[in-house]
Amino acid sequence: MEGTQNTKIPANKWNLASDRPVFIQIMEKLKLDIVTGYYLPGDKLPSVRDLAAEAAVNPNTMQRAFSELEREGLVYTQRTNGRFITEDTDLIDLLKQKMALDAISGFLKSMQQLGFSGEDALQLLKEAIKEEKE
Repeated sequence: MEGTQNTKIPANKWNLASDRPVFIQIMEKLKLDIVTGYYLPGDKLPSVRDLAAEAAVNPNTMQRAFSELEREGLVYTQRTNGRFITEDTDLIDLLKQKMALDAISGFLKSMQQLGFSGEDALQLLKEAIKEEKE
């Protein structure tokens, strides 16, 4: 099934840093775009050259990121039609859950470094959620 090209604004721009491999940062951004619905299941991805130009990276770097995403099953290639987002919504949901758990783990590590216990961090989080609702 051929997807449609999405016209929504991506979750974040291409803010690539020099502290980690660029292809990994590209993969992380594309994964975020997939789990947040910027790219929907079955959507056609822009070409390697187009995305590389947009991200201001070498096309070979973008190709490497696409190849890894394909190896992970998030992207597939149709010979003459280009690359598409998987239609496996269970895989996308699992990725979203893993990304959420990674974010929570990072939060808890930061809170521990500040001297808060897990229970203290949970209480602060509850307070923050309550304030945000008001």
